Amino acid sequence: MEQTENLNILRFKPLITPEELKGELPEIDGVAQLVASSRMNIQKILTNSDKRRMVVTGPCSLHDREATLEYAGKLRELRDEVSDKILIIMRAYFEKPRTALGWKGMLYDPCLDNSYNIEEGFRRARGLLLSIGEMGLPTATEFLDPIVPQYMADLVSWVAIGARTTESQIHRQMASGLSMPVGFKNSMDGNLTAAIDAVKAASSPHSFMGIDGNGKVIIAETRGNKYGHLVMRGGSGGPNYSSEYVAFAEVLLCKANVPTGILIDCSHANSNKDHKHQREVLFDVAEQIREGNRLIAGVMLESFLREGNQPFGTPENLEYGISLTDKCIGWEETEELIRHFASVS
Repeated sequence: MEQTENLNILRFKPLITPEELKGELPEIDGVAQLVASSRMNIQKILTNSDKRRMVVTGPCSLHDREATLEYAGKLRELRDEVSDKILIIMRAYFEKPRTALGWKGMLYDPCLDNSYNIEEGFRRARGLLLSIGEMGLPTATEFLDPIVPQYMADLVSWVAIGARTTESQIHRQMASGLSMPVGFKNSMDGNLTAAIDAVKAASSPHSFMGIDGNGKVIIAETRGNKYGHLVMRGGSGGPNYSSEYVAFAEVLLCKANVPTGILIDCSHANSNKDHKHQREVLFDVAEQIREGNRLIAGVMLESFLREGNQPFGTPENLEYGISLTDKCIGWEETEELIRHFASVS
């Protein structure tokens, strides 16, 4: 018989199940309490019952455990200083959607050698989430592959659905079953309607195919996620963080009966893909808050120990504390911007 399937598959490799990974790297009580309380605080901030704002900050993507934990330690110290005004959440991104080709993140290529040791990627990613949680910092990530949450979602306090996947039915369904607030970024072209539609879709119950903790294919039936919200990140037409865009977003959200606040992404198209412009975005957003805006629940920053980024390479050829993907602001500027944001919140 003529073969008609798997013609372009080289081989299938077994993968550790979610329960096996959790058995190796179990969640401890202190981290579970942190995740639960920080999710509740984010929900309160998004619905304006907690008057603080949130800041999601960290590297564009994680690739180096030592540098990541050094950054987390600095962030923890800053958190203690501003906690009455700001809820700091550390960005911990392990999956990177690529427009064409490129490094897909620690989860897929943890050894930085194109070996695609995904099982090791899961171990390193979950291990980092546990270590950051043990330091007392809640974490944020983007879920790209819909089976990944079964491996790591118990350790995550906030999730983004990216601009490339906001219109995806699969990701809207996935978000409807997630246990934490989910931010939907506006589309790559800057369209807000698609993200608002995603918020509404994710708030409703869904049934879809997935895997359970033992890796078995199942039908997931969800309640719907009531804490979906809009993240404004600019688009191909330019930035959308200024007051007129925020006012327009508020009108659309009211018409759609979406009760949650919004986040402003200071990076990506809002900074015209220039990390040096993140400060302009944050200062503008801070001024809107100073003038009384309550829709803006917080901001996102791309930040690491040192400014800029570097080309992909083997670990021994990389510079310490510099991003492998998007350019980031350095730590000193991060401190400055978060302190300023706290001063007006």
